[in-house]
Amino acid sequence: MAARRLIRPGPCLAAAAAGSELGDDGPMTFVAINVLTVPEGAGQTLEQRFERRAGSVERAPGFQRFELLRPLEGTDDYLVYTRWADRASFDAWTASQSFAAGHGQASARSASERPAASGSTIWSFEVVSVADPRD
Repeated sequence: MAARRLIRPGPCLAAAAAGSELGDDGPMTFVAINVLTVPEGAGQTLEQRFERRAGSVERAPGFQRFELLRPLEGTDDYLVYTRWADRASFDAWTASQSFAAGHGQASARSASERPAASGSTIWSFEVVSVADPRD
C-alpha cells in the first residue's frame, strides 16, 4: 500500500517556489489539466502534434511535469496534465511569448487541415496530499 503524505517543501519545491505564497505546510504545488475534446479519429493526429511540440514548457521557471493522457474508456477527451511549483509559475508561462508561439502553431494551420481538438477546458488544482510507493 502506498504511503500518504502532505507535501512539504523540499529543496526543489522550495527553490522553485521562492517568493510564492506559502500554505500551512509549505508551497502548494499547482496542477493544470487541459481537457481536450477530440473528434472521432483525430486522436492520433493530436498525439503526433504533441510529439512535435516545441518543448519550451520544460524550460519554464517552476515547471515540474507534462503528461498527455489518452482516454481508454468512459470518455473521448484527452487530458494535458502539467504540474507547477505554484500558480504564479503557471500564470507566467501562459502569459509568455513561448506559450503564445507554441499555441499559435494551431492557428497557423491551413483551413484544409482538420483540427486535432474541437474544444478545451482548463481545470486547476492545488496538490494537498500525495502517495508514493513505500520502500
